[in-house]
Amino acid sequence: MSLASSVTQVEEHKKFDRFDFSPGFWVKLTLMALINALGVYGILAAWAVKSWTIVAFVLITLIIADVIYFSRRFIPAKYLFPGLIFLLIYQVFVMGYTGFVSFTNYGTGHNSTKDDAITQILAQHQKRVPGSPTVVTAVVKKADVFSLAVLNQEKSTVAVGNLKQPLENVPGAVVANGVIKEVPGYEVLTFAQLLKAQKEVSGLKAPISTDPNDGFYITTDGTKGFLARSNFKYDKAKDELIDSANNVVYKPNGKGAFASASGEEIQPGWRVPVGFKNYLNVAQGSDLAWPFFNSLIWSFIFAFFSVVTTFAFGLLLALVFHDKRIRGRKIYQSLFILPYAFPAFLSTLVWKGMLNTKFGFINEVLLSGVEIPWLTNGTLAKFSILFVNLWLGFPYMFLICLGALQALPDDVMEAAKMDGAGPIRTLVSVKLPLILVSTLPLLIASFAFNFNNFSLIYMLTGGGPGYPGASVPVGETDILISMVYKIAFDGGSQNYGLASALSILIFLVVGVISYFGLRKSNAIGED
Repeated sequence: MSLASSVTQVEEHKKFDRFDFSPGFWVKLTLMALINALGVYGILAAWAVKSWTIVAFVLITLIIADVIYFSRRFIPAKYLFPGLIFLLIYQVFVMGYTGFVSFTNYGTGHNSTKDDAITQILAQHQKRVPGSPTVVTAVVKKADVFSLAVLNQEKSTVAVGNLKQPLENVPGAVVANGVIKEVPGYEVLTFAQLLKAQKEVSGLKAPISTDPNDGFYITTDGTKGFLARSNFKYDKAKDELIDSANNVVYKPNGKGAFASASGEEIQPGWRVPVGFKNYLNVAQGSDLAWPFFNSLIWSFIFAFFSVVTTFAFGLLLALVFHDKRIRGRKIYQSLFILPYAFPAFLSTLVWKGMLNTKFGFINEVLLSGVEIPWLTNGTLAKFSILFVNLWLGFPYMFLICLGALQALPDDVMEAAKMDGAGPIRTLVSVKLPLILVSTLPLLIASFAFNFNNFSLIYMLTGGGPGYPGASVPVGETDILISMVYKIAFDGGSQNYGLASALSILIFLVVGVISYFGLRKSNAIGED
């Protein structure tokens, strides 16, 4: 064997040795294969609904993941990449989408596209086509989405559709004795299931084509249906709706709705950009500005006094029961943690019952039947919230203060005694500054948490008592986050655009406070 051939074989062996065929490699290969399979499924699902942004994001993410995990060069990225992806999805995307929604009119009556709004309007104002026969129908379900299956007896075919998807023939459907029994890819609802889903069944409509002017099939009871057409007709060339009953013309009004010349709007509308309208409505809205500023001020007061009272009480208990001269102090320390061990929402509900005006333990037993409106009077309700939050929050502060006290260096305490400092002087000048150095970041986090302490407000007072005559469902004890929830979900009329604007404002407030608070804590630490 020549020297050249020997060198070539050695090089080939080196190349082969570069590949890692250890058990760990096969585990990695299997996991990456599963991740790629899931990613391909996500791409296909997004492609089906034409979500090109999601398609591009998933595709780029898969490529980067494969490059990182099948290369030996990107060791740090192997650990950072998963966290970075979750950060982008659950933080950056959520914040960005919330900001986007805050500049739109997204909400009740404006929750979809213009094409969907046209389809809904035509579907809501339909009547049966004269002479149209009764057809056999069935209600089918796929991925929790209800659709209407319609039997064409002449062609012996079954078509399935809903307001989002016009009727399409489904090959392989089984029909027996004039009843649709099976539809491939769908679950055919039984009579018992139809009874449970009456709300969904009563609203089922399936357009016969992509042009909503052609009409819809409507079911009466889930098993029979008929063809109906709308009283309205949409002229795509002129972009207008015409009411055939009175020939009134409705045109887009620039606010996400069709309106007549007299200003009458037809619902539903669609989402459109509104600029800074939601933000201006917060500050200038006749029925929103006053509740908003009250909630803003109360949010600061609630968060500040919650932190101050819980920290002060927790520190006091920590100072007392840190003293080794107290007998059984371990037992006391364990008992003080109990309120922290119980779920907060259960403790809140217990306190809500105890503070009941007529039947609560506090009024009925402790105060001999005096009817004090702890939760229905605005001022008393605020004091009650702070008191209950003191009960819920002091064990946490007790724990961190006790830990901080135990971590204090003994030589510093001895030096203070040698300098003649008494107990109070030692506490004020030595212990408290050292405790604040280690606990200030936690106090800032506690402030941010209480600024958004939705569960306590919602479970204890529901934000009430409400403002008399207010059109928005906001009460005197609502903080900003509970106000956002009510605007978005309560009151029967959802306004996601306005709620998103408020969420952005909350984010900015908490972010600014946290920034300056952490800067201050760093300054204290450097001193």
